[in-house]
Amino acid sequence: MDAGNQRSDSSVSVTDSEKGPVSGLETEAAKVVTTFHKALRTGDGRLARSLLADQVTIFEGGRVERSADEYTQHHMQADMKYLKEMNIEVLEHQVQVMGTTAISKSRTHTKGKYKGKEHDNEGMETIVLEKQGKLWKIKHIHWSH
Repeated sequence: MDAGNQRSDSSVSVTDSEKGPVSGLETEAAKVVTTFHKALRTGDGRLARSLLADQVTIFEGGRVERSADEYTQHHMQADMKYLKEMNIEVLEHQVQVMGTTAISKSRTHTKGKYKGKEHDNEGMETIVLEKQGKLWKIKHIHWSH
């Protein structure tokens, strides 16, 4: 990958390609997703929470959280601490808007050391957003690593 084809945002790099692995990132829905990611990486739990629909469902590691408050009270802090220590390369990210629904699909390579353990893995994420009034809200997240 040559450096001329990457955008860097703190510890995240995104590979650009002509209509390939990266598309739809200019949409308002995509901006909500990227803002959510940045909020988690920088420890801004208040901003991250504001982007979630109250009744969001989050699937990760065979578990489910059924509301934004449940996620905020249980796993958000651990996710923020983990992500702060990781370098994340976005391998592909597509966002498609269909009326008042949007789907974000991405694949990442995550590498770093957390709690004394080295991490080096690929992950996948699907986020479903819904336009509520003038705002896009995250209704569902599925993370797999």
